[in-house]
Amino acid sequence: MNRAIKLLMISDIFVLTGLGLIQPILAIFIKENLAGGTIFAAGLASALFLLTKSIFQLPFSRYVDSHDEKVRWLIIGTFLISAVPFIYIFAKDVRMIYIAEFIHGIGSGLAYPTWMGLWSTNLDKNHESFEWALYSTVVGLGVAATAAIGAAIANFVGFKLTFVIVGLMSLVGCFILFWLERKKERLAKVNISHYHRRSKIVNRI
Repeated sequence: MNRAIKLLMISDIFVLTGLGLIQPILAIFIKENLAGGTIFAAGLASALFLLTKSIFQLPFSRYVDSHDEKVRWLIIGTFLISAVPFIYIFAKDVRMIYIAEFIHGIGSGLAYPTWMGLWSTNLDKNHESFEWALYSTVVGLGVAATAAIGAAIANFVGFKLTFVIVGLMSLVGCFILFWLERKKERLAKVNISHYHRRSKIVNRI
């Protein structure tokens, strides 16, 4: 498994596992702690995130396919996602949650296509299925474990500490991506025209 694949996987473990801490408790937080908070409002917030992500990711994927800026956009998108838990901390009414989910949607719309593009171009030949399966297994187990942990932290310590932990985990995942940026700088120095061949050479550096 090459270095780029490892970095992308580790970054996602931190980001998605961190967000897994929030998933089982967000609806309860909205309903019980925010002005105007209802179960319907929680569902609307989730719909706003998915709608925003869907609107942004298709046209953005067209753009990023024709520009060599995938790593930079992935970092920007992941940073926006990392900001969302910190917005939750200061939320007083449900409108702040809507703003947070809108930002989450934009961040995911930027991060998802670029992550997929980078992952696809760095998969090791004849190991594609294994690397996809390993990613799915590791991230799935992490999210499953943190779903229970997040509920426990929120129950015994409070929502705010849970959001802080999630935000910090996501930021760690974001900072890991800066190693990809350094890899990209080395890639640009290798004088071979085909991206995939250049990528494999740099992965061995």
